[in-house]
Amino acid sequence: MHRLIQPLTVIATLLVALPFNGLCAQHSIIPRPAEMSQQDGEFEVTAETRILAAPGLESKGRQLADWLESVTGLKLQVVSDSDSAENTISLKLDPALAHLGEEGYSLTVRPGGVVIRASKPAGVFYGLQSLRQLLPHEGIGRTVRCVTIKDAPRFSWRGFMLDEARYFKGMDVVKSLLDEMALLKMNVFHWHLTDDQGWRIEIKKYPKLTEIGSRRKDSQVGGWNSDKFAGVPHEGFYTQEEVKEIVAYAEQLHIQIVPEIEMPGHASAAIASYPELGTQREPIEVPTRFGKHYPCYNAADENVYRILNEILDEVVGLFPSEVIHIGGDEVRFDHWKQSKDIAELMKREGLKTSADVQIYFTNRISRDIEKKGRRMMGWNEILGDDLHGFLKDGQTRSAATLSPSAIVHFWKGNPELAERAIREGHDVVNSWDAYTYLDYGYQSVSVQRSYSFDPVFKGLAPEYYEKVKGFGCQMWGEWIPTKVDMETRVYPRIAACAEVGWTPLDRKDYVGFVQRLENLTKRWDRLGIHYDRKSWPYTSKELEQIPVAGTWEPTQIQEKAVDLRWDVSKQIDGPGIYDVVLVYNRGAHGIDLHEVALLQDGETIALDAHEGFAGGQNRNIIYRLKVDACLPDAVYSLRAKVSGSGGTRSWGSVHLRRFR
Repeated sequence: MHRLIQPLTVIATLLVALPFNGLCAQHSIIPRPAEMSQQDGEFEVTAETRILAAPGLESKGRQLADWLESVTGLKLQVVSDSDSAENTISLKLDPALAHLGEEGYSLTVRPGGVVIRASKPAGVFYGLQSLRQLLPHEGIGRTVRCVTIKDAPRFSWRGFMLDEARYFKGMDVVKSLLDEMALLKMNVFHWHLTDDQGWRIEIKKYPKLTEIGSRRKDSQVGGWNSDKFAGVPHEGFYTQEEVKEIVAYAEQLHIQIVPEIEMPGHASAAIASYPELGTQREPIEVPTRFGKHYPCYNAADENVYRILNEILDEVVGLFPSEVIHIGGDEVRFDHWKQSKDIAELMKREGLKTSADVQIYFTNRISRDIEKKGRRMMGWNEILGDDLHGFLKDGQTRSAATLSPSAIVHFWKGNPELAERAIREGHDVVNSWDAYTYLDYGYQSVSVQRSYSFDPVFKGLAPEYYEKVKGFGCQMWGEWIPTKVDMETRVYPRIAACAEVGWTPLDRKDYVGFVQRLENLTKRWDRLGIHYDRKSWPYTSKELEQIPVAGTWEPTQIQEKAVDLRWDVSKQIDGPGIYDVVLVYNRGAHGIDLHEVALLQDGETIALDAHEGFAGGQNRNIIYRLKVDACLPDAVYSLRAKVSGSGGTRSWGSVHLRRFR
């Protein structure tokens, strides 16, 4: 089990970074390590290479052997001791690395072999993930350049949430996601299993939850305000045996699964199964329309608390996670306001608003969860703030106090709300929707916007930093009926989010990330994972903020390579790193990109040579130029070597900005 209270780890001391133009596939690790340096030489994995696993790390050795066999075809022997360290991949536990935390590690590649050391098995596991990425395209080649890495995560909570209440995906899809999370060093799978439109987990004492609640007659399509429906029913749920299998699979990948059982709102599927759970106690059907629905649990009924407690007993028995998520978001208070039972509860308990009722309910559930040896977590509505205007009684927030052990999952509203929760003693996970919601389109949450996120709230006093346990990215399920729909929303943004959670803030580098991402997409291609190929490096809105340095048109393009030039003297305004982005705008053909150089009075002073393509599906269109010094009266020009791709009818623009 991962300890939520693990201290925030920030590695501040950096080794010399690899130069941008020297980044190759072998150094395309995502998330970027805290410290990494390159040495001369290389190590080749051969059929004679042995995996030397210290006591307690035998399972890690077998994992590495299986991975290497799948991508190289080599069946390496796993041994517990050896007369020689030559031609070995050694896995060691080293208490001297305790300062790196439970997930930190060191990795050394030398011509004679590889050594991965860590104070705990989790650290060794993450060292293995870096080694996997050091292999060219994860195993198409077998040679690794010599490097030294010392690494540890910035945050202890690095989460990805999948909503299956809206559309059931199944075990194979979940395991595939867990595999990619592990490679990216993400350690929390937040599993949204119940909501208005579906109940997806078997509860043996209450079988109607899946007999009725896991099925709906139809599904809304076309967006929130649409009156169109798919015309087919939808159903599916996980048996308890399937849940146990997935939990065990995740544990092998050092991922804890945090289940979310929504309450008191988003409860329509449960109330359709057992109407006595609802405030109105009337039969309803599982909704076919998405959005916020009115039914919610009756917070004044002791029988409801008994049933929910018994449901949570079974949930806790399935999930070893320290944390149980109860949702708590978007509760529509209309049914409570119409209820005599709720009115009597408010009078008896001195509750002034419906938000007070929610906190009363939440605190009771929190106490029940604490008695089971776990901690409750919920979206930041559990603090009692009226984020959606549902109170409508002149109140903006509850006057009641949330249980201090509750973990607040911030997603919406002014960050000051989360900062207040931190000052009041709550641990916080920051999943601000404007940066982390993967159901939002790429025009709203681009890859670059996701990458730019800092989970530590701006202006937060340093003494509160450790209360920010990390962050999560969310894949809400209303509009992803198929696996392809889901994957193209998740990938590649999950990689950007992984770097947010792991990499020290001063090591983040978006341009370098984009280049490293190209190596990761080769893995996704090999596995058949669908990703949005048009989503990076910039959206059209982001490009509007980058000055145009020049354009190209068909008369300038040939099918053989030619040099295009643009005067950029007015835009080179000092030393630094400059982004050059070549953007296809229209035409029957794209252009192949070969290199971009910056010239000072006709002499090349910076060069980035790599292959790219500017067209219908952009690839590697950012070129990065390092300028050490500028002369005030010099003439600066950009030179791009390009060639037409299948023809010359291409129009485009060249954007230039100083990155830093």
